[in-house]
Amino acid sequence: MEGDFIKINEWMMPLSWLYGLGVRFRNHLFDTGILKSRSFDIPVISVGNITVGGTGKTPHIEYLVNLLHKDLKVAVLSRGYKRKSSGYVLADKDSKVEEIGDEPFQIQHKFPDIFVAVDKNRCRGIDNLTTNTETKDVDVILLDDAYQHRYVKPGINILLVDYHRLIIHDKLLPAGRLREPISGKERADIVIVTKCPEDLKPMEYRVLVKAMDLFPYQQLFFTTLNYGDLNPIYCGDKRSMNSIKKNENILLLTGIASPKQMIVDLKQYTDKIKTMSYSDHHNFTEGDIQQINETFAKMPSPKLIITTEKDEARLLGMSGLSEEVRHNIYTLPIRMKFLLDKEEIFNDKIIDYVRKNSRNSILVKSKNEHETRNSNNSGNGPRTISF
Repeated sequence: MEGDFIKINEWMMPLSWLYGLGVRFRNHLFDTGILKSRSFDIPVISVGNITVGGTGKTPHIEYLVNLLHKDLKVAVLSRGYKRKSSGYVLADKDSKVEEIGDEPFQIQHKFPDIFVAVDKNRCRGIDNLTTNTETKDVDVILLDDAYQHRYVKPGINILLVDYHRLIIHDKLLPAGRLREPISGKERADIVIVTKCPEDLKPMEYRVLVKAMDLFPYQQLFFTTLNYGDLNPIYCGDKRSMNSIKKNENILLLTGIASPKQMIVDLKQYTDKIKTMSYSDHHNFTEGDIQQINETFAKMPSPKLIITTEKDEARLLGMSGLSEEVRHNIYTLPIRMKFLLDKEEIFNDKIIDYVRKNSRNSILVKSKNEHETRNSNNSGNGPRTISF
């Protein structure tokens, strides 16, 4: 049920109160214009949260990439958390996870036809993307995890909220996992409740709509997680999720903020699940690799290892995995899907914003032609999404 993954450390509430003072003061400086937010003459869409990790940012960024990249030149700009490089870095096919971070590495390899860049200073990153020779013709920039980076004023601000950890039930750090007070949700143009059960009941929708208490200018959507086929990392063939047998033993290997939803979903196929959970963005060590080898060797057959695409990015650079592990380790791709048949409404909002704010004259012309056609229609037919 919603809110079921929340744990509050009540004894740390005084520290949360002090933390909240600092965050509120910072937000006040931006709200009053003492600290400046920059707007840009290019469509900028931010995807982020006000909690620490685990809301599904990467699947939602990938959804936007899939929506836009066939017709537009798309750039994803990330901080590149835990990378060993500094400053602005534009990724290419030879970039290593240590240079750009695990999530940008994952996106770069899944979408080689888009620009992926990292820079802690998002304003500087956008300036580089829009002026450097190799990227200056970019049409739209997707900001990954930039909800608190208020020096940039995005054209669309998307806030993700985990169904299992609703912000209305959470507390500020360090007692809870909120980065800022729940009033921060007021900056969002779109709020998406993520990781919802696919069979969410109508009454639960109504409860969630009331609980989120959004303003009329904000749109609320609900998404759930879908899984693709299991992909072998090193060797072997793909496997469908339905190929997992009830007696099969799974070692779930994760370095993400919260693997709990994956555990819940995998239990539909087998109850024999052993977990090795590391912190979010964990850099695997030689000791970790040895522990993985030993843990898997002790498990009874039939058995396999399942990990995430983000963890795969970090594991690929490691040596020392046993042959048994290499022959039985799979990545489980995660995708998101809109509930309540709201996908087209979301897509239209994103595409309309990009059209209206594009620097690309072809897109502007296409927008005008599209609006002219619509004005001549009766309005009874379905809307066509096209550039």
